[in-house]
Amino acid sequence: MKLLVRNLSRSTTEAELLALFEAYGVVQSCSLVIDAETNISKGFGFIEMPKSGDARAAVKQLNGKEIAGSKVRVKKAESKPDEKSDPGQ
Repeated sequence: MKLLVRNLSRSTTEAELLALFEAYGVVQSCSLVIDAETNISKGFGFIEMPKSGDARAAVKQLNGKEIAGSKVRVKKAESKPDEKSDPGQ
């Protein structure tokens, strides 16, 4: 299950984000979105966890939790609309 983590402190590192979620189970991937020009975090990232039960537990425990001075928001990531099924094409 892919999760969106928003409202992260700009000082939070990818390693810290990974450690936060590994407490709830196996993390398949962890990516912090970085601004290409400034090389500073944009304040959000994505976590992918293979077991949906672990992912749901992480959402329940971490959503609204204060981490590094910021109250983070964690939710299931929405799938990008498939370009092939776009009726505008």
